[in-house]
Amino acid sequence: MYGIGRLSSLTVSKHMRDFRPAISQIRCQSNAPKPERKERSMDKLAKDSKSFVLNIFKGSAVTDQVFPFPDVMTAEQRETLESLLDPVEKFFYDCVDAAKNDANECIDADTMQGLREMGSFGLQVPQELGGVGLTNTQYARMTEIVGFHDLGIAITMGAHQSIGFKGILLFGDPEQKAKYLPKLASGELMAAFCLTEPASGSDASSIKTRAELSKDGKHYILNGSKIWISNGGFAEIMTVFAQTPVKNEATGEVKDKVTAFIVERSFGGVTNGAPEKKMGIKASNTAEVYYEDVKVPVENVLGGIGGGFKVAMNILNNGRFGMASALTGTMRYSIQKAVDHATNRTQFGRRIDSYGAIQEKLARMSMLHYVTESMAYMISSNMDRGSVDFQLEAAISKVFASEAAWNVTDEAIQVLGGMGFMKDAGLERVLRDLRIFRIFEGTNDILRLFVALTGLQHAGGHLKELQRALKNPAANMGMILGAGMSRARRVVGFTGGPALDQHVEPELRHPAQLAARAIEAFGHSSEQMLMRYGKQVVDEQFLLNRLAEAAIDLYAMMVVLSRASRSSKMSQPSAEFERKMATVWCNEASDRIQLNLTAINSKVANENFANMAEISKTMCEHGGVMTTHPLKV
Repeated sequence: MYGIGRLSSLTVSKHMRDFRPAISQIRCQSNAPKPERKERSMDKLAKDSKSFVLNIFKGSAVTDQVFPFPDVMTAEQRETLESLLDPVEKFFYDCVDAAKNDANECIDADTMQGLREMGSFGLQVPQELGGVGLTNTQYARMTEIVGFHDLGIAITMGAHQSIGFKGILLFGDPEQKAKYLPKLASGELMAAFCLTEPASGSDASSIKTRAELSKDGKHYILNGSKIWISNGGFAEIMTVFAQTPVKNEATGEVKDKVTAFIVERSFGGVTNGAPEKKMGIKASNTAEVYYEDVKVPVENVLGGIGGGFKVAMNILNNGRFGMASALTGTMRYSIQKAVDHATNRTQFGRRIDSYGAIQEKLARMSMLHYVTESMAYMISSNMDRGSVDFQLEAAISKVFASEAAWNVTDEAIQVLGGMGFMKDAGLERVLRDLRIFRIFEGTNDILRLFVALTGLQHAGGHLKELQRALKNPAANMGMILGAGMSRARRVVGFTGGPALDQHVEPELRHPAQLAARAIEAFGHSSEQMLMRYGKQVVDEQFLLNRLAEAAIDLYAMMVVLSRASRSSKMSQPSAEFERKMATVWCNEASDRIQLNLTAINSKVANENFANMAEISKTMCEHGGVMTTHPLKV
């Protein structure tokens, strides 16, 4: 819906389901008919990576990007950020009426103009091109404010800059940037990301929109349609993905490949349908967009002919962390509502915040917010210091944030009771707005498979290297001994895992040890899955989901251990509070990881999975519920 495809940073987009092609690509590589081709694919992913998540699939703890908790802003950048926060927060408190925007199903014109005047539509565009020039971390902090106040505005802003024109920022040549970015940054022109089609959701590689080169070689003629496009009803500039014929100069073979284009509505032939009626984020415009014989100049190709898949993936990866930061703002809003009610509501002669049932809800809400916030700023900081190994962490942050925000707001409504169900409380609108975040910018289901399969492919490459090393043991003794010692420890029951104690404060050593043991167990489970299923592992989605859940919990453990340790070292006022949250989170996450990893090899669990597959199959064959009604005899 961010496009519904373009909410990479502030919100989410259905277009981002395009991570499905990534999984399809993994499947193709796994099923490659020539063993040597498969090996080369594995080798590629076996290269060294600084990604913490990628390496745990080998049972290895690469901590460069998790410890210490990154702090990359300079004094000048902090000063710049501080100067922006007060006026932006004042604007949203004084000028934004989220309930009115929701009821009117559009953003108030004065609000849009105010956003333009603040530079809100070009936050990461370089200053020399008319933007504010914020870093990823500064941008994340600004999106928090928007997420606190109105997710409909967040989607509109995010669809515009997080994915709408992000491709121009990342892949545009100097001429393209100079031509488009100044007017996009000012908000004079609005942008959209156009990927999703009626027949292609998560499988973005199956798009039907086509672009054919004109006879004179000056234009591409674009035909097709896109659905659920955020800002689709008014965007003047669109990043559009279409199939184009690409000739292999070496073989002469012509094959369709996806290409990205910068399309102006002013080119002619671009129209749109009526705004979609949605469950939530009603203030954001979502529409179908049609392209009929649109003449797109050849100089408007973005990222090269046939390079569209790479462009789309990079746009989505680059912007996904912003969703987590925006949703921390949303969670802060919901928590504030819940705490205010709990500390003022009296039942049975006591304030309700004194009851254990309410205390557990509030504590879990706070922990979910803490994990999400820690993920968002760890990833943005790593990006700011030049990291390129963050795609799995970004995917995890999107999955975690979208589900955490839903749970936090749902529980906030429960704390408020009947009051929470009423429109005036403001939470029912937030809950409706939040539902889309688990769907767009890559459905959470697809992203879980993406995390698991990408990690397993990396681990598979490592196993291939080990197999080759065994053919020449004299030259590869270090690798062989390292692998052998790891297996030997597991055989004798010593699974201490990689040492993490040196990275955390003394009070957090026990939860760090739990994490270390979980990393080793996780690596072992990954290896077992590869050995047992080989390339057929792509079909074991019940198991892949459990592996992904464990990976998410492991990364969450790392970010809270890292952040709580930093708070302790700096003697921050909230240090003790953060240590308690980190300890509880790690204790419970450790148990969840053990349950998920056990299920992968459990005979009972696998029988349950097989039965669920049959139950689903039977339901689909019969068109719905299969059971006999209890009143029928």
